Amino acid sequence: MKQLFLVVGLLASGVFQASQAADKPSDPSKTPAPAPVAAVVSPQVQVVTSLGNFTIELNAERAPLSVAHFLKYVDQGQYTNTIFHRVIASFVIQGGGYDTNYKLKPAPTKVVNESGNGLTNVRGTVGMARTSDPHGSDCQFYVNLFDNASLDPNQTRWGYAVFGKIVQGMDVVDKIGNVSTGARGPFKEDAPLQQVVIERVERVANPSS
Repeated sequence: MKQLFLVVGLLASGVFQASQAADKPSDPSKTPAPAPVAAVVSPQVQVVTSLGNFTIELNAERAPLSVAHFLKYVDQGQYTNTIFHRVIASFVIQGGGYDTNYKLKPAPTKVVNESGNGLTNVRGTVGMARTSDPHGSDCQFYVNLFDNASLDPNQTRWGYAVFGKIVQGMDVVDKIGNVSTGARGPFKEDAPLQQVVIERVERVANPSS
C-alpha cells in the first residue's frame, strides 16, 4: 500500500513526481531479511531419583542469586546420593541435604533470601528450604505439591524463595509425595519409610524454550 504524502506546492517543482518514483517497491530479492530474534532459553536441570526423574526449569531472571547458588551445588555434585528426607502429602517434598546414611552433608554457602521476587509458592514450583534465619538457605530445596500461600512473604515476615518450576515429571513428584512416612534416622516424623534417593542432579544440555 502506497504511503500518503503531504503535497504543498511541490507539483510544479517535480519533487512530488520524484517522491512517487522513490515510493516504488524495491526488488524483494534484494531486500535483506530481518535479523532473527534469539529465543531466551531458561536453564534446566534433571533430578534423577529412585522413583523416576523430573525436570526443573530455573528462573534466572526473577531469582538470579538463588539460581546461581543452586547451580553451583549442582555442578559440585552436592546432590549425588542424597535423599528426600521430608515428605508431607498435599504440602511439599524436601531434600538434597542428607545422604543415604542420614548424615547432613556440609553445605557452607548460604544465599540471600529472594522471596520478594514475585514468584509464588504454587503447585509445581521449586524453592529454597531454609532455617528460621531468613538468609539461611544452603543446598536443600523443596517442591510444592499444593498451592502454599503460607510460604510466600508478606509485610511482616520473609517468605521462602521460589526459583524454578517443574516442567516435566510432575507425576514423579506426586509419587514421591504419596510415599508412606514416619520416623527414620534423626527424624521423628515425615521421613519416607523407604528411602527416596536423589541419585544425581544434572544440567539439561539442550533445554527446550
